[in-house]
Amino acid sequence: MHLIEQIYIDGAFVTPHGTEWFDLYDPATGQVAGRVRLGDVEDTHLAIASARKAFPAFSRTSKQMRIALLKRLQEAVLARVDDIAAATIAEYGAPVSRASWGAHYAAETFLSAASTLETYAFTRCIASAQVVMEPVGVVGLITPWNANAGFICNKLATAIAAGCTVVIKPSEMSALQTQVITECLHEAGLPPGVFNIVTGRGDVVGAELSSHPAIAKISFTGSTAVGKAILRAGADTMKRVTLELGGKSPTLILEDADLETAIPLAIGLGFQNSGQACVAGTRILVHERHLPEALRLAKAAVEATKVGDPADPETVIGPMVSEKQFERVQRYIRLGAEEGATVLAGGPGHPDGLGGYFVRPTVFSNVSNDMAIAREEIFGPVLCILTYRTEDEAVAIANDTVYGLQAYVISPDVERAREIAERLEAGRVVINGAPHEPLAPFGGYKQSGLGREYGVFGLESFLETKAILGDKEAA
Repeated sequence: MHLIEQIYIDGAFVTPHGTEWFDLYDPATGQVAGRVRLGDVEDTHLAIASARKAFPAFSRTSKQMRIALLKRLQEAVLARVDDIAAATIAEYGAPVSRASWGAHYAAETFLSAASTLETYAFTRCIASAQVVMEPVGVVGLITPWNANAGFICNKLATAIAAGCTVVIKPSEMSALQTQVITECLHEAGLPPGVFNIVTGRGDVVGAELSSHPAIAKISFTGSTAVGKAILRAGADTMKRVTLELGGKSPTLILEDADLETAIPLAIGLGFQNSGQACVAGTRILVHERHLPEALRLAKAAVEATKVGDPADPETVIGPMVSEKQFERVQRYIRLGAEEGATVLAGGPGHPDGLGGYFVRPTVFSNVSNDMAIAREEIFGPVLCILTYRTEDEAVAIANDTVYGLQAYVISPDVERAREIAERLEAGRVVINGAPHEPLAPFGGYKQSGLGREYGVFGLESFLETKAILGDKEAA
């Protein structure tokens, strides 16, 4: 039984003022596996005060000093990647391959930020003006349960590169990851107050960060509904806001694709992180001429997908994070059948021999793009196969969504795939399953968010722009 009873403020682990305890569950069994004591509004105020106190000195540190800090942070997190992966598996059942990748990603975000910082010019001349990029101030970072460690590290790395101090509100459902990450960050020896971590509820700690006048910026990753609430809460104080929100990503399999390769790839893109990923390719578009073969291959791919113990290297799909999420996925599977879609593979209920929060990976055929299962983010291993007759129609279907976070194109003709990619309304388009690029901007169109993270675009979201006129050197 894990018992987590401290938060982190002003360079030290402290007992929170808050007295509420939150139960942590093992998603594989549905049994309570630990408890975490939650911070409250008073704890949030203390953390903000600590960050405010540290900001004047830290905002004036040199690039070289911040690069050195980022490298120390990377080393500290890298030393604990096995512990981070284990916590990720325990908390939300991430398959071990995903958990291990995520742990290493968390460490590497600090080197990516250092790389960006090394070549970034905070001062430049534009015509007769000197333009100076300055840290925005104290920022609130709010992270989700499905990749808590990675989001904490990426957001923190970018804020430090910019010279900001931070208050982090991690998901209370990810307290084990947060504990390990906090120990890593403490080990790196940053000045007190540069980062503070208050585990608590979104409607308590998150709401206070979103409305507090001393918080200059919020960076949030999570649902679109919560993102809208944060935007409204920050309006009175004109907060700068970066929102990375939901998605309903299309995977366009072009007519020239080899289906023997393309269909298993598309199924894998949809089932990544057990389907609990905002970038999952949950709408698979195939040419109507290829539909019978696509359905055969999709059914076989799902049947070959291993569901079970997330610590087993062969497992592709682990359990859902919570009973609430399990029930949400079940509701959508039932709804899909009620809407007239055909269950090609999977269906409601638990997989054979499994309880807890495990669901049956499910693929629907005979789906139209106006069905709820094709329009709403399910956040589980539930995919839809849709058909198109022309590439123009495929692009229209792909873009017919309120979301626009990520999209996928599969074709042996990369130039043709790039032409399609340019027509898709998404912040990122991945061709043929290309790997993650940590320096390229990431974020969404439409209701998938505001602003961008990673690289120069991410760094500048933590900076204000000042133009100085009348400088003799600039003139």
